[in-house]
Parts: sequence; structure tokens; C-alpha cells
Amino acid sequence: MQTNSKDQPWIYSKGFDGFFILLPPFLVLAVLLLFPSFWKPMTQLSPAMWVVLILLVDVSHVYSTLYRTYFDPEMITNHKSLLTNVPLIVLFASIIVFSISPLWFWRIMAYIAVFHFIRQQYGLMRIYSRKDNFPHFFSIIDTLAIYTATIYPILSWHLSGPKTFSWFVADDFLFAPIHISDTVFFISYLLILGMFIVKESYSVYRYGRFNLPKNLLLFGTVLSWYFGIVFFNSDIAFTALNVVSHGIPYMALIWVHGYKKTASLSTVNRSFLRIVFSKQGVFLFVLIIAGFAFVEEGIWDALVWNEHNMIFKVFHFLPQVTSHELLSFIVPLLSLPQITHYVLDGYIWKLRDDNYNWRDSTLI
Repeated sequence: MQTNSKDQPWIYSKGFDGFFILLPPFLVLAVLLLFPSFWKPMTQLSPAMWVVLILLVDVSHVYSTLYRTYFDPEMITNHKSLLTNVPLIVLFASIIVFSISPLWFWRIMAYIAVFHFIRQQYGLMRIYSRKDNFPHFFSIIDTLAIYTATIYPILSWHLSGPKTFSWFVADDFLFAPIHISDTVFFISYLLILGMFIVKESYSVYRYGRFNLPKNLLLFGTVLSWYFGIVFFNSDIAFTALNVVSHGIPYMALIWVHGYKKTASLSTVNRSFLRIVFSKQGVFLFVLIIAGFAFVEEGIWDALVWNEHNMIFKVFHFLPQVTSHELLSFIVPLLSLPQITHYVLDGYIWKLRDDNYNWRDSTLI
């Protein structure tokens, strides 16, 4: 059986992929299961947990997209229209929607975010399947399995009704409690995952090959989405599994791409990016995006949420806004980095049409 690390389709290396892309869901779930007394009594994130999970991972990963887009001279030169038009269109549409209904603004945001999270797992599945040379129906089963691993927990959430947590705000999902249908979907969920296991077992038997990162990705996705959404009814468990399993791998992909790409840049163009995308520059890589995240969340807290006064004390010279007319501009403006991140991600990671220097510069 082929399990040699050199023959596996790593993006960077066994150690890097394993720790930053594949391990996070397993690690977070292990902590949740081994130390329930630490988090179960809490009804919401402590300030320290909020800083780590939301500020340093969730919001910071949004700003890491800057390295792939607005900080990249080549992207600005080759895709100026995309990078200019997307935020303008997003801002205009967001203002209109929020003006009509704040709830529908958050509801649309939630479903776009869910789609974004699902597509990241599918994209990683395709990346780790890129060297597979099996019959086409094997790929179809892979696709069914990764979509099932992500869509079933979301579907179950909609069918079982509201939980103690929300994606963004209360009632941002539309619920239709039908418990009989949930049983049918759960059986289908198990059958499709079982089909994937049978297919992988046959692959080992027939071809002597086992794709380790692809399997770790799928089962990490199964664990993080099922336990985070279906099994636990906890805001802390959901946030930890959801945020860490998505944000850490995303930032790792950004860094790997930048590290490999800057190696080929000319001396004139590579100064800033080469420093950031070096092993010595990882701290700077994180510090810059964490700085953007801190400023954004500070403004959010002062103008809108007013929930973390001690963390963002420096921003509270700004008055809290209650006027719907003003919020119709402020909320879309503050949400702009996040929604732009969702939209641009639909372009910059494509494998089939590599117009954004991803596959050829990174997946070698």
C-alpha cells in the first residue's frame, strides 16, 4: 500500500499540512471532550476565549485575504476591475438590504458564510485529490461525501429548530422543524459516508494506494461539523470547532501560497511580501492581520455592539449608534471586508481555471 509521505499530495509538507490544515478539528474536539468541566458551565465565550477565537482567528483570517489580493502587485495589475468592483457592488447591495430589513441582511450574510465554509472544505478535498488517478465515479463519491459532511449538519439544524447559538445573530436561519425528515436525512448521511469508506477500502485493496490527507480532511470535517452543530448544543463548542477548523487552515493556505510565490518574485517587488512570507516573518504576517481585526472589531464594539468595553476601551470615544438610517451605512461598511472576502474567495482559489496564480505557483 502506498503511504510514503513523499507520494502523498501535501500542499507544503506532511508536518505543515498536518498541523495547520488537518489537525485543528481533531485537536479542538479532543479538548472539548477531555475538558468538559472547563467550558460546559459557560453560557458564552469568556473575554480571553473571544479574543483568541473571534479576534485572532475568525476576523483575522478574513483580513489574510489581503495578502492574496490587495497586497499583491500582480493581482492588482491583472485583476484591477475585480478588486475594485466587488467591494463597490457589495457595499451598495448591503446598504439596500440593511435599509429594508436588518434581519434579512444578517440572514443573507449567514447563508453566504455557510456556503463559503462548505466550499472551503470542498476545495481542500479537490486539492488533496489532485494526484488521484482513479475511475471518475471515485471523484463523484468524494464530492458527495464532503458535501454531505457539511450540508447534513446545517440541514439538521434547520429541521430541529433554534439552538443556544446562532451563526451571526438570533433567527438568522429559517427553521422548519420536521423530525421525521431529519431521521431520513441522517440515514442518508451515514450511507454516503459509509460509501466513501467502502470506496477507500477498495482503493487500497485494488490499487494499493491510500490518500492520507484526503481522508484526514474528510473525517476532520465530519467531526467538526457534526459535533459542533448537531451533537453539542453549545455556543462555545460551535464557535471553537467552526472557527478554528476554518480559519487556521485558511491562513495556512494564504501563507503557503505567498511563501512559494515570493520565491520567484524579482528583488524589486519582493521586499514586503518576501519578509511577510518567510519563516522569520510569520509573526509579522499574523500581527498585520490581527491589527486590522482589532481596529474593525473596536469600531464595531463602540458603534454597534457595546459588548467588550474593556478590550476596546480606546475606541469608546465613539458614540454608540442607534439610528436605523446611520446603521444602514455603518453596518454594511463594517461588514464589507467580510463579505468581500466571501466573494473574492469564489475566484482566487479556483483549480480548473487558474487565472489567479494559485495552482501553478503553489500546488507543485
